[in-house]
Parts: sequence; C-alpha cells; structure tokens
Amino acid sequence: MGEIEQKPSPGSRLGAPENSGVSTLEHGQKLPPTPSGKLMSIKIQMLDDTQEAFEVPQRAPGKVLLDAVCNHLNLVEGDYFGLEFPDHKKITVRPKHVVVKFVVKFFPPDHTQLQEELTRYLFALQVKQDLAQGRLTCNDTSAALLISHIVQSEIGDFDEASDREHLAKNKYIPQQDALEDKIVEFHHNHIGQTPAESDFQLLEIARRLEMYGIRLHPAKDREGTKINLAVANTGILVFQGFTKINAFNWAKVRKLSFKRKRFLIKLRPDANSSYQDTLEFLMASRDFCKSFWKICVEHHAFFRLFEEPKPKPKPVLFSRGSSFRFSGRTQKQVLDYVKEGGHKKVQFESHSLRVTVHSCLISLHPGLVSYQSSASYPPPGAAPEPAGAAPGAAPAAPEERPSPAPPRSPAGGGKAAGAPRAPAEEEEEDGAAAAAAAAAAEDRSPQSKAQPPQPSTGSLTGSPHLSELSINSQGGAVPASVILSPNLSPDTKQSSPLVSPLLNDQACPRTDDEEEGRRKRFPTDKAYFIAKEVSTTERTYLKDLEVITSWFQSTVSKEDAMPEALKSLIFPNFEPLHKFHTSFLKETEQRLALWEGRSNAHIRGDYQRIGDVLLKNIQGMKQLAAHLWKHSEALEALETGIRSSRRLENLCRDFELQKVCYLPLNTFLLRPLHRLMHYKQVLERLCKHHPPSHPDFRDCRAALAEITEMVAQLHGTMIKMENFQKLHELKKDLIGIDNLVIPGREFIRLGSLSKLSGKGLQQRMFFLFNDVLLYTSRGLTASNQFKVHGQLPLYGMTIEESEDEWGVPHCLTLRGQRQSIIVAASSRSEMEKWVEDIQMAIDLAEKSSGPTPEFLASSPPDNKSPDEATVADQESEDDLSASRTSLERQAPHRGNTMVHVCWHRNTSVSMVDFSVAVENQLSGNLLRKFKNSNGWQKLWVVFTNFCLFFYKSHQDNHPLASLPLLGYSLTIPSESEDIHKDYVFKLHFKSHVYYFRAESEYTFERWMEVIRSATSSASRAHILSHKESHVY
Repeated sequence: MGEIEQKPSPGSRLGAPENSGVSTLEHGQKLPPTPSGKLMSIKIQMLDDTQEAFEVPQRAPGKVLLDAVCNHLNLVEGDYFGLEFPDHKKITVRPKHVVVKFVVKFFPPDHTQLQEELTRYLFALQVKQDLAQGRLTCNDTSAALLISHIVQSEIGDFDEASDREHLAKNKYIPQQDALEDKIVEFHHNHIGQTPAESDFQLLEIARRLEMYGIRLHPAKDREGTKINLAVANTGILVFQGFTKINAFNWAKVRKLSFKRKRFLIKLRPDANSSYQDTLEFLMASRDFCKSFWKICVEHHAFFRLFEEPKPKPKPVLFSRGSSFRFSGRTQKQVLDYVKEGGHKKVQFESHSLRVTVHSCLISLHPGLVSYQSSASYPPPGAAPEPAGAAPGAAPAAPEERPSPAPPRSPAGGGKAAGAPRAPAEEEEEDGAAAAAAAAAAEDRSPQSKAQPPQPSTGSLTGSPHLSELSINSQGGAVPASVILSPNLSPDTKQSSPLVSPLLNDQACPRTDDEEEGRRKRFPTDKAYFIAKEVSTTERTYLKDLEVITSWFQSTVSKEDAMPEALKSLIFPNFEPLHKFHTSFLKETEQRLALWEGRSNAHIRGDYQRIGDVLLKNIQGMKQLAAHLWKHSEALEALETGIRSSRRLENLCRDFELQKVCYLPLNTFLLRPLHRLMHYKQVLERLCKHHPPSHPDFRDCRAALAEITEMVAQLHGTMIKMENFQKLHELKKDLIGIDNLVIPGREFIRLGSLSKLSGKGLQQRMFFLFNDVLLYTSRGLTASNQFKVHGQLPLYGMTIEESEDEWGVPHCLTLRGQRQSIIVAASSRSEMEKWVEDIQMAIDLAEKSSGPTPEFLASSPPDNKSPDEATVADQESEDDLSASRTSLERQAPHRGNTMVHVCWHRNTSVSMVDFSVAVENQLSGNLLRKFKNSNGWQKLWVVFTNFCLFFYKSHQDNHPLASLPLLGYSLTIPSESEDIHKDYVFKLHFKSHVYYFRAESEYTFERWMEVIRSATSSASRAHILSHKESHVY
C-alpha cells in the first residue's frame, strides 16, 4: 500500500463531483458575455493549500475567474468568498508564476446563516489558516479548544498516542507544544463527533473571538499614533495592536471617503457623543487608502443592503469622485436564494476523514452518513437516509421505518440507478423533464414494497424553504425522499414542521372517472353535506378521545409514574364520553347511509334530515355535563403533577414524541369543550339553510338552543383553560424563565421580529403577554428551545414608528422605563398587528395595580442601546465547552410547534387567532395534486392548529405528514394552470404549490373558509365583533 500524498480538495471531502457546473445565477439571469481572446492560465491556492490552474481570457474581469473557482467547487454560496492578490497588487504582466489565493471575504456574525455544509467547511479551513498565521489571536483555552475540534475533524475519535503523533507532525498555532496536554484533554470530550459537527463547533467558538474575520490595515490617527483599521459586518473597527479600542457601527456612519492618503469617516450628529463630526486617519499610500475604502463599501453593501446597489451613471463630460459600487448579491439575497431552493441541489457524501498514522493513508470513517448537499449536520444516532428505494416509493407504513443503506455516489449529470426520487417540491424547483416524468409515474405506479424496520430515534430539523409537508410531528422516521434542511445545527434531533415525505397512495388509486361517477350518485342538497361534516369531524374527535382513553392510558398503566388520584380524575371522565360519541357516530353514519339511498327508506323521505339525531344526542350529552366540568380540573392537576414529579414529566414528554400524539398532550384534554363549539356552528348553518317550513328546522332549532345553553355555561372556563394550556405549551419552548404560568398572566401574541443591535438586524422571537414582552433567540441546543435574552415590562412603555430615524422598513421603537429596543417586522401588515396588540397590552398594564415583578431565571435584562454589541447574546468559551456535555443530557423536544413555524415563516400568531382556529376545525377526504404531477391522490385530511394533517384513510391512528399553513397563500387556479376540474383550490408558499379538490360546492367553501382563517389572520376588532355576535 503506497502513501497518498495529495490532499483531498474541499469538494472531494464532501463527495462532490469534480465539476458539475452548478450555476449560482438568479432565475432568468443570463451569464455575462465572456471576453474572447487568448487564454491565460492562473494558479489558485485553495483554502486546503492545494493549487488548481484555471484558464480564463486575458481581458476577462476577475469575477469570471472567481465564478470558475466556485463552479469547480460546486460552491453555491460563493458570494462570501473572494480572490486575494499577493501584496494587494493586481496581476498586470507575466502571471505565470503568480499564485492567487481563494479566501473568505465576508464573515457573517452567525455561522448558522451559512446554509451549505461545504461553505461551513471552507470557513473552518479559513479559521485554521488564520490560527496558523497568527491572525486569529485568543487565549490558550480557546486556542486549545479550537485545535481539538480541528483534530477531531481530521483524525476522528480520541486516541492519545495518535493525537500526540498527529500534533507533532502538524503545527496549528505558534507555541503549540505548550498547549498539547490541554488539546488532548479537550479532544477526549469530542468522542462520536462527526467532521461536520466539529466544523460547526469550531465556527461557534471562533465567531465569539474578537479577532474573528479581522484583517488589519495599518494607519495613524491625527496625533500620529500608530493604529490598525479593520472592517466587519458591524462597521469599522479601530485596533491598537490586537486590542480593539473603538468601533463605528454602520448606523452611526453617514459617509465614507478618502482624499489621497487620508481616510475619512463622517458620523451622524449625536448630542451624547464626544466624537468630532468627521474622523481622519492617515494610511501608507493612496492605493492602500483606496483599497481599504473599497473593502468598507463592499462590507456595508453586503451586510446592510437588501439588494445590489445600482451602478453610478456615467458622466456626460467629466467625472467627480469614484464610480466604484459593490457588485454582486447581498447577504439577504444569498440567504433568500438558497432557502427558496433556487439552486440545483447536488448530492454530497459527508466523509469523516480518518488519518491512519502508521500508513499515512486517508480512509473513510466507518460511521459514514450520506445526504443531500442542502443538508446540514446529522445528529449522532440519527438514521441515515435510505438509498435503495425505488422511484416513486411510498413512505414507510406506520409500524415500519426506512433502513440504512450504503452511501450513494454523487449525482453528476444524471441520477444514479436506484437513487431515491426527490420530493415533488424539489422537482418543481429543478423543472427537469425527468422530474416531471417521475412525478407522473407517482400516480401510476403499483403499490410499493414495504421497507424493513428501523428504530425511530428522532429525525432531523429542517427549514420551510425546502420542503413543506412534514412527516409525523412527533419524530417519526424520515422517508427516503426527504430533503434535509440547510439550517440544521448538529445538536438538533427533532423533525421540523416543514420537512416532508412524499405522500403516495398507490395502494388504492382512484381515477377521475370513478370519482365523478361516485359524486353523481350522492345527494346534492347542502343539508346532506352539512350532516356529512358532522360525521367526518366526529370521526376525528373520536380518534382524539382515544389518544387519552386508549394510548395515554396504556402508557400510564405500564409505568408507575402517575398518582392514583390523577388517574381517577382523568380517565373516568373521558371513558363515558368516548362510549357516548362512539354510539353518536354510528347513528350519524347510519342516517347518512339512508340519506344516500343505500336502502329503500329514502323513497319515503323520512331520513333526509339530521336535526332529530343531533337533538337526541345533545340532550344525552347534557347528562355528561358533570364529566365536562372535570376536564379543566384534570388539566390543572396534570400540569401540577408534571411540575412536582420528574418521572411523570418524562412520561408525558415521551408520550408526546409518539406518532399518535400529533398535538400537545394538554390540547387533547380540552377537545370535549372545543367539540361543543363545533356542534353549535353546524346547527347554526343548518338553521340558516332550512326554511321554517322544513321538517328538520324545528329539531335543528331546538338542538341549537340546547347546545347554546351548554356553551354559555362552559364558555368562561374554556377561555381560561385555553390561556392556561397555551402558557404551559409556551413554557416547553422557552428556557431562561422561572414562573411563566402565574395567575392573571394572559398570552396575547408570539412571532418573529428583527431586533436592531450593534450586529445589525438579527432575527428574534417575541412573546407578548398582558404584563411583559419577552424576546428570545433559537438556541443551539438538542431541545431546540428558545433562549430568553430580555424582558420589557409593559407598565410605562411607549411605542412609536421609527422607519425614518433608522432607515429600516416597518421599524418600531419600544421605550420601556429601563431600556429601549428597535425592532422591524417583515411587512406592513405584521407591523400593524404588533402595534395594535402591544398598545392594547400597554393599556391593560396601565390599568393594573402597577409594575409586575421580574421572572427571568438567569438572563439579565439587556440594557444596551442598539449600537452596542450585545454581549448578553453571547456565551463565554468556558460556558460553551461546558454546554457540550449538558446538551447531551437534555431530552429531545418537539421541533414542530407553532413557535418554530412562526420562526421559519417569519410571521406571528395571536391568542385571538388560536381561538378562531379552535372553532374552525374540519376533516374529510380531499384529492391532492402536485404542480408537476398528472393524477389526483385521495387523502384523509384533518385541519386543526393552523395545520393540515394527512392520512391515507380515516382509520389510521396517526398522520403520515403535516403542512403548516402560516405564510401560505390560498387562491383558485387560473386558466393557464390547466386544471379543468370543479371545486379546486390552490395553496402556495414561494416555490411550493399544492392543489386540493373537494367533492361539492359546500365542502369546497368550508375548506376555503377554515384554511383562509389560518393563512390570513383577521384584525382583532373584526374578530371581537364576530365573537360578540354569538350568543353564548
């Protein structure tokens, strides 16, 4: 066996093809014309110190060469990178012996903004270079921790002899010998960590260092003192040696210019500042000064602008000043482009490069995981994506899981044989003819073979921009066709609300002719379809009761974790309801069978009504009122028990991770109260439809009076319990608070806003209550929770629009008694919702007795102004190294809650919206079609909690997938979409399009009504006036 001396290239480490020419252009954008002429060869030194030669025309601009390098690496996010000339001089003559360096040009404040693993790998190589060259200075502990992650990535798991031999041959930092023991000690803590995870942790530590991404430019101030200038994503920095002594954030800078060797910074006027209006720095020469000015212009445009600035128009006679402008995509455009799936996805293999010291051979680590290029880091223990599924294969059956398979070869020009078919969403984005053919085959293929079993240990978190339907919300298996997310941290172990399998129903396909014939045999009366809605929603309600009476009770009986008193409070009050509604459903379905004419009874017309069945059963329901009153008590007792017993808490948490528990457990305890609202709505529609002379009108009106009385009695309890349940649900998503659930606290709104700080606009999750406003960020934890960074008591707060002051669209300034923050909404309508609710909450707080006490557990309030660096948002290096072990002990947490959906979709939801969603629940059969597929697939669909849940049939115990609707648009297909079917509505979010087809005009209108309530929340005034119109 000979030694392999050649180092792997960055692309080859991930299994990328040598060059598949992936374009990073926007849709519809054309390649710039390549200058013709003689070709010249230029050597590029890559970040892994290998050299590649590229031939470009002599007159070509540098961007042509950079694009060639990015295409060679299959690098989608090439906008973060650049080419560095030696000694800052351009190549003019005889470039034969000149080597140009490929380097990272823009360092974002948060490495999770990098969507592709290849990009993060290249950033990790840049950090490694900066350490070795002394650019990235830090204390010994941080240096040892950084090198330990590099060693883990290069040679794999800890072995002391191998470690010391490897460190002896490789110098990662000057004076490395003194740190060797500490490096080995840290490396021992990384056992089981993949190269991708090591890169992630390396960047997580590096980004917190003061010199991360800093390139120093020598200068002098007005007094002649030697200093260094640098530019970062936040603004312009001033260093003395390696110590930062000043910072000028972009928000403070009004103008940047240079005159010969003088670099000028003109600041915005500030009464509280001691700085002069214009600062002047002297640099070595005009060329150095102009070069630094250009770097500043590019950094400001890349990190602060929404789109590429327009070029300066050419002067007619003579020019004044530089015409230089930033050219290329801004960071926001890059993020949107990759998240929306605009690039062609290339499959990668993530190899753990294990250096065998004795033979100096580089071999593959046995723990090899294969996944897509858009994927991020798979957590330890996560199931690999299966590779052997046939095209068009259905997702695994409820008791089955996809099995591991050997790694796939990278996708080149075509698909490898046996590779799994991509989801329909990805096909739509690629737009390939082969994808369209595969989508058409989906509806024609015979039943796919079952997949072998595999343990379900949790799945991977994703982003909404890749695929939208999600497999079972509680951590089911990931089917072969799932595309993983670019936003996944290595610690994340939950399925996102937004990752989807392909929902196939090849076992029982239905042709359009069969469906049309079936529809013609059914009654067309609207009352029939209203009665059918009672039947379909009753089926779903019974399944929800069974979650408590059957599944949860069975789980509780196996473990002695729940007190007997709590058992006797929950289960005896649900079992009579389940028995009663089983009989109610049977009676309703028998009446519908008679109504549909499946017996001779329809000839007499006695059975074409439903009011008598509803009246009889609602009167019977009143006998069960005592059980309904106990449900609020059971909910409170369960939460109290969870708070006092760790065993019960673990039992309930584990049960919520089961597929059958597709909603939070405490939501099922309120289902009987919600069901009363549904009966009332159905009877209101029947009374409105029937004329007074109709034989069914009298029974319907009597039943409506009975149910209205029951709803009025329980309405106050229901409102209180919904708020109680929502507070406890939010508590699971938050860390850093002690007592969120206290008497008198009411939830009002949650949603995603951008908070303006010294680092620019950063996404934060805000939670508004009637006494306080919390802001959080999504933590890099295994539990995927949101970490509370600060609170603003509403007592004494003022709110004002401040777009003009800060130059940020949809911007608000919230001024509290102790601190102020600036936030920006994603749209004008979002801003108006927040303003309305925050102002209402402020008014409520002013009417209360006074300020509320603090309730943050550990995070101190962030009293910094928007221009100061948010140190509170950061962790120390010691905390970071300690958190690694604590994360492994944390239990998995559902990653598909409404909080996570709002975070991904950059939107918000109010308690009023939740109340409307409770009323607008619906279930039934729908036909579904993808944009590029030909046939329609029949599915049982349940709408609840702002989400569509998909089943193969109503008999299934758990959903196959779900589609969160927040952010989606609901329309009717246009003529150009060539649907040509009745009762079809269309759901689309960015590039994802789904068509659904109802069986009648009434069911079509009902689905449109309930989905519209989830996709576009109405104003508070409209909702309140609507609710007041009901007599409870």
